[in-house]
Amino acid sequence: MDLRASARDLPCRIESMTKIRLAAASLNQTPLDWDGNLERIIAAIKTAREAGAAVVCLPELCISGYGCEDTFFAKGVQQTSLNMLLKLLPETKGIATTVGLPLVVDRILYNAAAFIADQSLVGFAVKQNLAGDGIHYEPRWFHPWPTGKVSEAEIAGEKYPVGDLVFDCKGTRIGFEICRDAWMKEKRPGKQLAERGVDILLNPSASHFAFAKQEIRRSFATEASRDFHVAFAYCNLLGNESGRAIFDGGTLIAAASNKDDGGIVAEGPRLSFLDSTMAAADVDLEAMRAKREEKFGANKPHGEVACGFELPTAQEEIAPTVRSPWDASPPPKKEEFARAVALGLNDYLRKSRSRGFVVSLSGGADSSAVATLVWLMVKLGVEELGEQGFRDRLSYMGGQLSEHSSAIVNSLLSCVYQSTRNSGDVTRSAAESVAQAIGAEFLEWSVDELVEGYTSTVSKAIGRELTWETDDISLQNIQARARGPSVWLLANLCSALLLATSNRSEAAVGYATMDGDTCGGLSPIAGIDKAFLLEWLRWMETTGPQGIGPLPALSAVNQQAPTAELRPPTEGQTDEADLMPYPVLDAIERAAIRDRLMPLEVFQELQPKLSEYSSEQLGTWIERFFTLWCRNQWKRERYAPSFHLDDENLDPKTWCRFPILSSGFERELEELREYLNTL
Repeated sequence: MDLRASARDLPCRIESMTKIRLAAASLNQTPLDWDGNLERIIAAIKTAREAGAAVVCLPELCISGYGCEDTFFAKGVQQTSLNMLLKLLPETKGIATTVGLPLVVDRILYNAAAFIADQSLVGFAVKQNLAGDGIHYEPRWFHPWPTGKVSEAEIAGEKYPVGDLVFDCKGTRIGFEICRDAWMKEKRPGKQLAERGVDILLNPSASHFAFAKQEIRRSFATEASRDFHVAFAYCNLLGNESGRAIFDGGTLIAAASNKDDGGIVAEGPRLSFLDSTMAAADVDLEAMRAKREEKFGANKPHGEVACGFELPTAQEEIAPTVRSPWDASPPPKKEEFARAVALGLNDYLRKSRSRGFVVSLSGGADSSAVATLVWLMVKLGVEELGEQGFRDRLSYMGGQLSEHSSAIVNSLLSCVYQSTRNSGDVTRSAAESVAQAIGAEFLEWSVDELVEGYTSTVSKAIGRELTWETDDISLQNIQARARGPSVWLLANLCSALLLATSNRSEAAVGYATMDGDTCGGLSPIAGIDKAFLLEWLRWMETTGPQGIGPLPALSAVNQQAPTAELRPPTEGQTDEADLMPYPVLDAIERAAIRDRLMPLEVFQELQPKLSEYSSEQLGTWIERFFTLWCRNQWKRERYAPSFHLDDENLDPKTWCRFPILSSGFERELEELREYLNTL
């Protein structure tokens, strides 16, 4: 390839050029699934070519998968990524594309995007700003590429340019911002690329789902088109790629139009059950060039790579892709939650090759929400893929799935009501009503004999009878733990995933029994707070997602006060009486954990907002929260994998690290007590 730092030898621009069709595609990839990943890449390129696209942008690290973790260090992974890249080249006839992969340059590993044009590998752009916060860990594996640096990589005996490059396709210049690069307000590469005369800015991404995050993406895409006067294409991964992170797709194309100076002109669907989605639109590069040159002056060429492929112009106008009808601006949180977790469950099911789900359905909010999300997984999947398409995605199950759409949930979900003498008719009736309404298999049994066996054994061993007056917590916990072995057995018999039912609010204060309600291989609601979950269940009862509608049977759940139902019925046990009102708990959690405030700061922040409670009461709850938070970190370390949904996640493996052993904020809590005494 001819790498040049001067514009004098560049081919003349083609003034007769009208419009270029630009496409961006999402992909549902799996780490190290070499053949499957390549198959989906080829299918997306074929779809874009058939749509008349000249350029299609494909996601970051889509060849290897984004979530390869420490296997990125393996030389076999690095080499196989290159082998797949070379295997892909013949599939790119008549189109330009980009695919992401790990790339070693001068014995250093980078996160790179290969630019391919008409069956030829032209070179590699490299990520300059790595994501190393929260759920991301890129600096563990990759090095950031220095701005302005240009080098070479040798692949199969050929040398290719690598670095901060601009690819010139016979007069049309293409540059890259790889995912996080576009999020950098002060160091955004797009500005320098605009000064270097780039016409098209590609952003291959692996941007995980979080509530309302699409608004931010829409913003930086719009800013690129307006501030840099370029056509901007953003693509993303799709689905539950590697276990915890859900990617929502949401491809974007932004460019100037006849009506304005720039903005979103096409947006693909989000949270789709398809293997790939695409956004496409025709962009007028000439109009943008004039405005860009007026703003930035003459091009400042650097690191330009000549490409012998001339991008074909759009022959017939197409209607730009539009977003999903449910996906408003800003996106509705309840819709996003329903669709994100449903998609996450579907991908976790099929990629783990499990044969269904088991839920210990108590009739309360948490377990009912989990069962409802499985029902939504089927409803949303069938709505988009069709009944046969949904079955095809689970073809490894053979004949297990029912041929009748109304019975698919029954083939995939078993719900079990496990009673004790402290269980009531209300929860049992609610559990059965929800299971019947969603079409799940409903089983029930009592664990009283197991509980009595454990308590009798221990009582004899220690020489005294266990009582509620002296052994309250222990007697509560043994009931929850006694439910674990039998429901695990059922899941094993079905080769199914046991779903844990603990939520984030209860994880924060350890209001969960280890090896009891935390039993499971996946914890789908551990990333969401209880106050929102209760709101969501009421919304599901009356409204539900667009195209699906409500689930009225949830009224039996929503009419109850949340309760663990582990004490004798005469105690009138409720969760909020044990802890504090859930909205208060969640407000304290956000202030203490998300915003990192100390106890006294939490009180001063929340007192004006929670003025209906006395200072003494609020102070008591804040102390209770911090004490329980510190005491129960070991529980959070043992939770089953959960889905990342927002920046309030408590998962210590991906987001919120805290020591298992600590002072328990003793000094800070004493400071709070002293302050309260002065009021």
